[in-house]
Amino acid sequence: MSPIVGAPPIKPKATFFIIFVIIVAAVTAVGCLCVKRQRFLEYKNSKTPLPAGFTYTAHTGCMDTDDNSLESIEKGAEYGADIVEFDLNFTADNTPVLCHDEPKGGEVTLEEAFKKLAEYGTLRANVDVKNTANLSAVQELSEKYGLSDRIFYTGIELEDVETVKKDSPKIRYFLNVSVDKSQNTNVDYIASLVKTVSECGAVGINFNKDNATKEIVNAFHRANLLVSVWTADSEYDIYRLLSLAPDNITTRQPDKTEEILENRKNTER
Repeated sequence: MSPIVGAPPIKPKATFFIIFVIIVAAVTAVGCLCVKRQRFLEYKNSKTPLPAGFTYTAHTGCMDTDDNSLESIEKGAEYGADIVEFDLNFTADNTPVLCHDEPKGGEVTLEEAFKKLAEYGTLRANVDVKNTANLSAVQELSEKYGLSDRIFYTGIELEDVETVKKDSPKIRYFLNVSVDKSQNTNVDYIASLVKTVSECGAVGINFNKDNATKEIVNAFHRANLLVSVWTADSEYDIYRLLSLAPDNITTRQPDKTEEILENRKNTER
């Protein structure tokens, strides 16, 4: 093949540099994979006991179902989840519905969801609050279907706490916190998180899996507060979180989580 007319020749030094960069990148990638594999095995073989009452939550849309659907609740229950999660919003006339964003019509109502939940004897619900417009209706419906002790709120920010206490005083809630990853092992920072959650009356903290550390879990447990972490779907993330021993993990893969928990029990025997 003839060289491209006008194309400058590649100098030997440039060729060597390109090859060197490729080799370094390949070695680095392989090294990272080896480190991650080693960590995975450490998490998988962890003997850290889970807290009494440990649960896992089937995130809405689990097992490839539609988000905020009755089928999602059914699938969560079918695959053994202790808790199912769905989003709470309100229509223009303040009817509570299952919806992440502004309702457009045709959503499953909260009453329909509670009616479905009541069909399962012990299944609980994590009601992820996206709007606090009419929380009193949530408490009324929970009492109507005998679910007051089987539901709790997540998605609650500090500015929502007074509304929750006023309109849904019988419903427990976790405080959603955006944990600073750069501070997630800092003793003073973690102490401030514990203080905030404790003083607002929440039962515990709900936060992103990527920021979870053993230091956070231990500090909250020492304060008799619960730790809930979302959302772990891969084997790596599920095993990592289990090694930290939180009180709850949320997942879109309840089948995988159930299998991992069963395998964990078998290795402990």
